[in-house]
Amino acid sequence: MENLQKLIRYYFNYSVIKDALPFLLKGAVLTIKFSFIAEFFGVIFGLILAIMKISKIKVFKYPSIAYIEFFRGTPLLMQIMFAYYALPYIGINLSGFFAGLLALSLNSAAYIAEIFRAGIESIERGQIEASRSLGMNFFQTMRYIVLPQALRRVTPPLTNDFIILLKDSSLLSVIAVVELLRAAKEIATWKVNPSTYTAAAFIYLLITLPLSQLVHYLERRYKIID
Repeated sequence: MENLQKLIRYYFNYSVIKDALPFLLKGAVLTIKFSFIAEFFGVIFGLILAIMKISKIKVFKYPSIAYIEFFRGTPLLMQIMFAYYALPYIGINLSGFFAGLLALSLNSAAYIAEIFRAGIESIERGQIEASRSLGMNFFQTMRYIVLPQALRRVTPPLTNDFIILLKDSSLLSVIAVVELLRAAKEIATWKVNPSTYTAAAFIYLLITLPLSQLVHYLERRYKIID
């Protein structure tokens, strides 16, 4: 029992956590900022990739397939390190912030493309054929018939993707971006105490748990509507 109490005091050192909290919260804000910006660009690029993939035009279809397979099939950590360490060899020097943002956005786009593709292909074929019979072209059908319905269906998985992206942003610590995990690591080294990791874990939970509940709510809501 005494050993357990010592262990708890070691990993939940109130004094260390109190001193570190402002720095951890600053790192958490940067984590959220990275996630929102990367998700924003990921949604835009992912939607374009999804439309390219379902297109029958080969010059659009196959490059999008290659892109999606590459970024889904290689580790995000490798992509981050490539953006930061390898691009300078061809004259592209990016700060840790922009290298991390680039890698997260490109990786997110690949996964979001598959979410949009599934959402678009879930729309009944009859609606698409009906729009064509009314004289609509491919892009008009997408804009007025398919996408408004698909966006409703992909909202829950997009929210879930944002949660995953938020947690994956911790990998940016390897390129010295002081997000939440990096802040916890630096303070733990300075204080010679791991309590900041415990605090960072709870901050991640405080951010992701409400989002997880939002996903469940959206899934139930849209299931009832459908």
